[in-house]
Amino acid sequence: MSKKQYFGVDRFVGRTPLIRLKKLSELTGCEILGKAEFMNPGGSVKDRAALGMIQDAEEKGLLKPGGTIVEGTAGNTGIGLTVVGLAKGYRTVIVIPETQSVEKIQLLRTLGAEVKTVPEKPYTDPGNYNHQAERLAEEKGWFWANQFDNTANRRAHFQTTGPEIWEQTVGEVTGFVASVGTGGTLAGTSLFLKERNPEIVCACADPYGAAMWSWFKNGNLETNDGDSFAEGIGQGRVTKNLEDIKIDDAFRIEDQTALTIINHLLRDEGLFLGLSAGINVAGAVRLAKERGPGQVITTLLCDSGMRYMSKIFNKDWLKAKDLNPDRKIESVIK
Repeated sequence: MSKKQYFGVDRFVGRTPLIRLKKLSELTGCEILGKAEFMNPGGSVKDRAALGMIQDAEEKGLLKPGGTIVEGTAGNTGIGLTVVGLAKGYRTVIVIPETQSVEKIQLLRTLGAEVKTVPEKPYTDPGNYNHQAERLAEEKGWFWANQFDNTANRRAHFQTTGPEIWEQTVGEVTGFVASVGTGGTLAGTSLFLKERNPEIVCACADPYGAAMWSWFKNGNLETNDGDSFAEGIGQGRVTKNLEDIKIDDAFRIEDQTALTIINHLLRDEGLFLGLSAGINVAGAVRLAKERGPGQVITTLLCDSGMRYMSKIFNKDWLKAKDLNPDRKIESVIK
């Protein structure tokens, strides 16, 4: 009998490669490094939070064998919960805004999740997708993952993402940049890195239409003008995952800038990424420009562009939104 241990798919969440973004590193004089989160089993960074929240619920007795997980999500957390749930024997019910990409909705159904699409409504509205998921959990006795305010989310990044970046850069990391959906990634990773070295600069890359730039720069949520087509990021309130977190800087990123970056990374470096990854990388570039050459700046390549082919990789859709996929990468480095 072999003494070698073998594991299911849930054991292989995390430990993703850290990829050097060659051209952007050369243009800034810094090392711009992206964690390849699209290589997780469910295809995104949200697998980490999904696994962390499920394990926490198991430890607390909130999830029993054969149980059901319900969550309100823009898609990727739902995919992560479904994949990890399948590996552990749980059923998933996903409440998702109907504005999210058709690819994500189709993938959730193909994976076996029960998907309820609902109109997009603000958090203050009782019809918001998160509130609908919470009500279903109360009515049915299901486990509500509650990714926005469940701090097992940020703890997953404190335990995995932060340590991986520290190890992969042999402690040379000087900056970390992430956008905010729930806040778990930015909070958990920053907490770990600053515990190791308080001089590491941690920054938020925020799309227009979100209020985290305003929160970190001005201490209020008042500036959330504009809009963005990025899915899964953009927050208008301080979630429990973000409470008491020190972030050093924040950058507002236009969709066009993020689009220019992801098209460059596809054409010149073979990386096929979603718009949120472009916003993260744009933030890393901004931090590099502000801090000067010689920095080692890390960020997350959240998910694959395959989930957005009907939108941000569709030239007709882009034209209708007045977005240009053909701008040169040098236009980002001003």
